[in-house]
Amino acid sequence: MERRKIILAPGNGNSSPQDNWFPYIKRELESLGIPVLTESFPDPYLARSSYWIPFLKDTLGADENTIIVGHSSGALAAMRFAESYPLLGSVLVGAMHTHLGLETEIQSGYFDLPWNWDAQKRNQHWIVQFASCDDPWIPIEEARFVQKKLGAEYYEYADQGHFGGDYYKPEFSELLAVLRDKLSV
Repeated sequence: MERRKIILAPGNGNSSPQDNWFPYIKRELESLGIPVLTESFPDPYLARSSYWIPFLKDTLGADENTIIVGHSSGALAAMRFAESYPLLGSVLVGAMHTHLGLETEIQSGYFDLPWNWDAQKRNQHWIVQFASCDDPWIPIEEARFVQKKLGAEYYEYADQGHFGGDYYKPEFSELLAVLRDKLSV
């Protein structure tokens, strides 16, 4: 069996793989022997799908042995990637399904076509989702809609904001526990 790996996909706005809880997840999983890629993604301000999907496939080598952990725009990239390519699974943190009228989201290209929820489910073994009712960017109805369409294992919080930025916490132990469970480590 080919070796499993995790790709951490950040949000737009020049979010970095060294931001938020990414270093914690990387350190903890690598201590268990799980490779974690935390590369800087191209086009960091707009996170356009025309750059990010090929980057995931061709540069980072995402495949059927890969878990994409996507935060915000990274979650959108994971969702669109899974429409066309197989994954082991994905973790969607701060996911949405509409552009919310935000110009940067409109320009990203993730919302140009209807979502293919069935392909996303078919092309991976499992999907986990984290959302928070007090997210200042994404209304909770967006996350709940995504969960309903994907049937994702769902964790909803009252006080985690957008899981970064002003709500920054260096550890995301709930996410680590889910990944350890999915990877049986």
